[in-house]
Amino acid sequence: MNLRLAQKVGTMPDATISPAGMRIIKLLVGNPPQTVNELINASGVTRTAVTEQLTELADKGYIERNRDQLPGRGRPRHLYKATPAALCLLFPTNQRLLVPALWKALYELADQGLVQEIVGHVSRQLSDHYRRQITAKKPKERLRQFVAILGAEGGVLDVVDEDDGQTLVYRRSCPFISMFDGRGTVCQIDQEILNAVVGRPVRRLESRHDGAPCCRFRIAP
Repeated sequence: MNLRLAQKVGTMPDATISPAGMRIIKLLVGNPPQTVNELINASGVTRTAVTEQLTELADKGYIERNRDQLPGRGRPRHLYKATPAALCLLFPTNQRLLVPALWKALYELADQGLVQEIVGHVSRQLSDHYRRQITAKKPKERLRQFVAILGAEGGVLDVVDEDDGQTLVYRRSCPFISMFDGRGTVCQIDQEILNAVVGRPVRRLESRHDGAPCCRFRIAP
């Protein structure tokens, strides 16, 4: 069967932070917002070096810049603060331990009915989150917008149109990989979100947990 590559999203945001950038993050995390001068004094490096790091960190979403108007007629200044993403950046190993531990505790302490209810609730919340960002009406256009949103978040997906009108989605990255425990319950979230956002029946054809390179879905025409 001839396949036409309709859309490919494969660019992940660069999460690599230089040692100099990490020093700036550590100066901002848990502290009140700071000015460039305060960061220069605290870090002991030049203004150029600090401003370059602030620009890079802001582009990657690890810091925010806000304008602060001083009393009187003085020029406004800019204050910088760390975002929640910066907190996660400081403890990546902890995040990889905490999420699986919480998921394991859920399975051990709750019955299967409650687990399914929680998974359904999470699926609905995430579906609502993405549906609010999608403006297209037709399913294929909605899928394109959804894939673009996931790509901006760091997802890696391929979308391929088949000759019979059906569409294949190759989910090459997985946001729930740390939560997989062998049962596959968490995999329902991905499928239910696709179904709800696109508005068409979705079938999982392959799973990375069964030996496939990635999870593959088919969306009915």
